[in-house]
Amino acid sequence: MAPTKQRKKMFISVLPGEQVELILAEDAKITDYFIEMLHQAKTKGNIYKGTVNNIDTALQAAFINYGEARNGFLQIDEVHPEYYLKEHNPETGRKYPPLQKVLKPGQELLVQVVKEPTVNKGAFLTTYLSLAGRFLVLTPGQDQFGVSRKIEDDEERSRLKDILREQELGEGIGLIARTNSLGQTKTNLLKDLQFLKRLWKDVRKKGMTEQAPVLIYQEKELAFRAVRDYLTSDVGEIWIDHPETMELVKEFVTLTFPRRQNMVKLHADTDRTLWERFNLEKQLQQIFGREVLLPSGGRLVFDQTEALMAVDVNSGKISGSNFNEMVFKTNMEAAQEIGQQLRMRDIGGQVVIDFIEMRDPKHRREVEKELKSSLKVDRARVDVGRLSKFGLLEMVRQRLGSSALSISSEPCPHCQGSGLQRNIEWRALQVLKDIYRKLRAKNCPTPLEYRTEAELALYLLNHKRIMLKDLEDRFQNSILVLTEKCPG
Repeated sequence: MAPTKQRKKMFISVLPGEQVELILAEDAKITDYFIEMLHQAKTKGNIYKGTVNNIDTALQAAFINYGEARNGFLQIDEVHPEYYLKEHNPETGRKYPPLQKVLKPGQELLVQVVKEPTVNKGAFLTTYLSLAGRFLVLTPGQDQFGVSRKIEDDEERSRLKDILREQELGEGIGLIARTNSLGQTKTNLLKDLQFLKRLWKDVRKKGMTEQAPVLIYQEKELAFRAVRDYLTSDVGEIWIDHPETMELVKEFVTLTFPRRQNMVKLHADTDRTLWERFNLEKQLQQIFGREVLLPSGGRLVFDQTEALMAVDVNSGKISGSNFNEMVFKTNMEAAQEIGQQLRMRDIGGQVVIDFIEMRDPKHRREVEKELKSSLKVDRARVDVGRLSKFGLLEMVRQRLGSSALSISSEPCPHCQGSGLQRNIEWRALQVLKDIYRKLRAKNCPTPLEYRTEAELALYLLNHKRIMLKDLEDRFQNSILVLTEKCPG
């Protein structure tokens, strides 16, 4: 087998105690971007012991008190039969029993967060638990043995399935081989399995002894998950701008790729950010823009509605002697770019794309094919529909994390919510990153004066005072946050 070309790079930027950003790039082009603000605690993947608060018979769903501000939402098809108060026979004609017949208020159960809560909705929960490792996923309550659909080689799929089926896991427990398991030795897979079995034992023990509502298992932070979920053999370098995080990542990489621990590198340059060093800043700004320009002069316009993301392919400044061919070319460029933008923005749920109308059915099929091709590298599950003669295409995409746009924006008070501006927390974190960079510089003045707009200065002094004090103590310097001088 030929050696894998290591064309990909991973970048992790950390603002200690506040924010972690992750970028995956291939040939200097961003393919994925994830961000976590630590004040917005991530709950997806967490396992809780909760209690049934009430049951909505019309929705056939239960609302679960699992210790958060808003109750979680549990549908009947996400309730494992082990929680049924009385046995249900599917042969009666109904796949699922009436929820009110098998659950009752006050009943305790283990639930896992599938979708994060939003402003208007509680978290979407399931009782079908799963625990992810580096190469495998353990599925208590589901005695399945599967292999990731991303692994397409039939021989490799058979090899992995044989290894999984050899394992004695106990009744009702299954295993799934992740994409990262491709080409891994049986020894590495079994080490991962032992870790997951110990983890499940701990979760089960806490589930029986802890008093509800309580957190039983918490997913790792973004920097750890990045290496666990996205570090593959074709990643050549990992750049990190925080020494402590770098050491933790290096330790994990050493266990996974013992001969490649030097791939983890520290960005210690205080004169420019990690994004500036690798020319990623401009691409990153595109994620937050409503419009994206296409090579031939067309553009994409992204509009988020309550129910879906609408993507409009605009002809823009396209020109040429053969208009139909230029439309086709622009739509092909749009299909390729949309696949990347969906990953970068981590857009989930329903997406409707309005391509420029094409009369030739062959052109429509080619554009469909191009879109599906651009989505092949997407780790999220996608379901793509057909392109209609009116130029509309519907698709559904699984959201992998928290969208950078959704967690960094808020309705604009000046336009009554019809537009968006960066929220004050996001802007404060950017200031803290800049202060952190300046303090690390060799020629940092004492004291360090930082001027910004009055609203932001007050927010920093009122809400980020502890962080500012920590930075002062760490660098033995004083920080003066001042308002910008008025012109004139």
